[in-house]
Amino acid sequence: MKKIITCLCALIVTSAFSQTFNAKRLDSLFALLEKNNKFMGSIAIAENGKTIYTKSIGFDDIASSKKSSINSKYRIGSISKTFTASLIFKAVEEKKIDLNQTIDNYFPTIKNAKTITISNLLNHRSGIYDFTNNPDYLKWNTQPQSRAKMTERIAAGDVVFEPNTKGKYSNSNYILLSYILEDIYKKSYGEILNLKIIKPLKLKNTYLGGKINLENNEAYSYTLSGKWEKETETDMSIPLGAGAIVSNPTDLNLFIEGLFAGKIVSIEHLNEMKTIKDKYGMVIMELPYFERKGYGHNGAIDGFRSVVDYYPEEKLALAITSNGAMGYDNNNILLCALSSYFNKPYTMPVFTSITVTTETLDPYLGSYGSTQIPLKIDISKKDNILVAQATGQPSFPLEATATNIFKFDAAGIILEFNPDKKEMILKQGGKEFTFNKQ
Repeated sequence: MKKIITCLCALIVTSAFSQTFNAKRLDSLFALLEKNNKFMGSIAIAENGKTIYTKSIGFDDIASSKKSSINSKYRIGSISKTFTASLIFKAVEEKKIDLNQTIDNYFPTIKNAKTITISNLLNHRSGIYDFTNNPDYLKWNTQPQSRAKMTERIAAGDVVFEPNTKGKYSNSNYILLSYILEDIYKKSYGEILNLKIIKPLKLKNTYLGGKINLENNEAYSYTLSGKWEKETETDMSIPLGAGAIVSNPTDLNLFIEGLFAGKIVSIEHLNEMKTIKDKYGMVIMELPYFERKGYGHNGAIDGFRSVVDYYPEEKLALAITSNGAMGYDNNNILLCALSSYFNKPYTMPVFTSITVTTETLDPYLGSYGSTQIPLKIDISKKDNILVAQATGQPSFPLEATATNIFKFDAAGIILEFNPDKKEMILKQGGKEFTFNKQ
């Protein structure tokens, strides 16, 4: 997520892009998604600091038919980590902390604390176990948790690898960074966020979240399983700077623009944030589009999904926030937006499905394994909806396009069943994998 344009020709090219932006393509996609009830959420696109496109569809609250608007606010999940990393680098610039210092003074009970550095937490090279992988996580995630209890849970996890030997994403890293910020500033994370980022950038719809409040234009989240089912709320005392921030697309664009303009931390530290090592930067991820390189982060919490993306050469910012999981993937909407801006081809989705009886599904039920990939897929049903669940992953509903062919649009998956051969074909990303019923 970087780079700054200074030359006149770059500005001319950027201007040409905005003049040819294909807003009708995005309008068509959102009309299609709304008609087929496949997406709920908002998008904003900005160029050179000016918003050139916004759209919002769906509902903040289905029960009361409260429609979403561009002012709706969403939990942004792991995009929060981008704010937290910025605050850490801000603390470095204020000489309150050093990236190479170890964390044993803060967390003496954490395994390997004497060798894990602040830097290791930032780029997911600590080897600290991700507490969200705990088998009992969903039994307590809706209840308030104290710092002491969260630290205890994180410390109890096994060492995943020795510090700085590899990278592996762990929410625990950014929980600990949130606590470190509170220690060095002697303020709550929310106060630090407001003081160091929200007020300087004049973000009007961004703050550390609490219990969802519809009267404040906050949205509930849902998961699509035949129909939109309301999700439970993770208590925001748990994720803090790893995933507890609330925002909307317009504010996220202002944030990423401000970050890349050096308004939060220096360009030198920004470059450090985006330096990739073993797939991870110090929070910022590379998001390429054809020959162009964008930078940003995505997020997921409960039924919320979000992404923010920035293309420095064009000064193009795009943000999507959704409160409907398992519908249409945000990445596909992002691709449509980028194709509309960069004048690239894009194929509109086709939503066709048929109704099947619950008896029709019975021959497909069971567990399937493949010799091609180390993955087991369990197939079950809920009423007349077929449900798939891969090893270690959440279950997802399937739509019938034929009596033996089913799809999951959010991940581009097609499953074709041949019960006579006890066989299932998985098609995804142009590849096919054969699974046999076990």
